[in-house]
Amino acid sequence: MPTLVRQAVKRGVPVFCEKPLAFDLEETIQLVAHIERERAIVQVGFQRRFDPAYGEARRLIETGELGTVYLVRLIAHDHEPPPDAYIPISGGLFRDSSIHDFDALRWVTGVEVEEVYADGSVRGFPVFAEHGDIDTAAVILRLTDGTLGVLSQTRHDARGYDIRMEIVGSRDSVAMGTGPRTPLRSVEPDAAEPGPAYLDWEGRFAPAYRAEMMSFLRVVRGEIPSPCSARDALEAMRISVAAGRSRAEHRPVRIAEIDGPIPID
Repeated sequence: MPTLVRQAVKRGVPVFCEKPLAFDLEETIQLVAHIERERAIVQVGFQRRFDPAYGEARRLIETGELGTVYLVRLIAHDHEPPPDAYIPISGGLFRDSSIHDFDALRWVTGVEVEEVYADGSVRGFPVFAEHGDIDTAAVILRLTDGTLGVLSQTRHDARGYDIRMEIVGSRDSVAMGTGPRTPLRSVEPDAAEPGPAYLDWEGRFAPAYRAEMMSFLRVVRGEIPSPCSARDALEAMRISVAAGRSRAEHRPVRIAEIDGPIPID
């Protein structure tokens, strides 16, 4: 993928690249430097930026309607784990999947992540352990303004594909991803039964993927700047790498530490 991006940049061809731009931090840093040096047109595929609910949450924070943001809770549960053959080449849970949540946190709040503490385990699928990976994780993220983010993640959810964000502010609290198709069953006696759950990202984010492509056409026509730049992809990768290091070393890791090549999660 980095080779294709470099070739396109060299020819002056606008690039849409699904995340990640590259598979490790060092290569990502080098590629982003090249893209910025050439002033290339590049948009990276973080589709949650184009989901209407995530966009509304960002607006509510920008306008101050939520007040002071206290806490952002991120929930990311796959319906089914990836194929066994994919696990050793995925880059690990944080780089492969959590990176979407890390990007969404930065984009919605407009604030950078300063420090990460992550832990994880293998609870249901031993194949992850065979490759030094995990199927269950929890991450605490401190933002530069003091806001806290909390991510809970699993590679399996029997009820469906569950991607949510909840924001608690001093004036209001809002959620994204909650509704009749949220794969969560309340055991309160008066609760309604949930409807058919989403089973994968294609169903959950189909409108966002379409909006993402329409946005890229506008970028190519020169109407708007890239809504998800190569630099954005690098910052999300830094957080992912920090989470991997934190889990491995059992300590909080500051993003400022992440500035060079890091072994695979």
